[in-house]
Amino acid sequence: MILPAPIEHMVMALSRLPGIGPKTASRLTFYLLKAPDELVNSLVQALTELKTSVGQCPICYNITSAERTSCEICSSSERDSRIVCVVEEALDVIALERIGAYQGRYHVLQGALSPIEGIGPEHLRIRELIQRVSSGDIHEVILATNPSMEGDATAMYLQQQLAPYGVKITRLARGLPVGGDLEYADQNTLLRALLGRQDMR
Repeated sequence: MILPAPIEHMVMALSRLPGIGPKTASRLTFYLLKAPDELVNSLVQALTELKTSVGQCPICYNITSAERTSCEICSSSERDSRIVCVVEEALDVIALERIGAYQGRYHVLQGALSPIEGIGPEHLRIRELIQRVSSGDIHEVILATNPSMEGDATAMYLQQQLAPYGVKITRLARGLPVGGDLEYADQNTLLRALLGRQDMR
């Protein structure tokens, strides 16, 4: 069956989104085709606002309102500016903020090192992090990159780059999840749990 060009274009556009395959893209397209105009118009408006009203904080590179000179976290006097938590993406900031226990600031790398995908240090916000640390105002850098090969490689690279500045460098602990069984844990998780064991005294 030959579909009109606008439908094919919409299916192709939606299928480029993460987690949406051709079947889901087709279902969404046909749903939108039959949806009331107000729903489609509100979706168009939301997408437009997303691209025009959201920007990056020039200090930490987290997402913020486009009209702000810095994000709410960087401009807050209640946050400890001497501690910086380095994360890969803005979604990681949201996850850490949900806990409500961290009161420092952030630095969003906007990715992780991945030679296979052609992502090197020059593609990330590493130079900007080094500039922040070299100012001398930061006492601790928490490396909170993902527990993956790319995340570990990024953390190791950052540790090497930041070591000359004499700042305290820490890494998020990893190990067994609460309520998990040893028999279901993979070898890497077990190894990290063993190496990161704590004194019970």
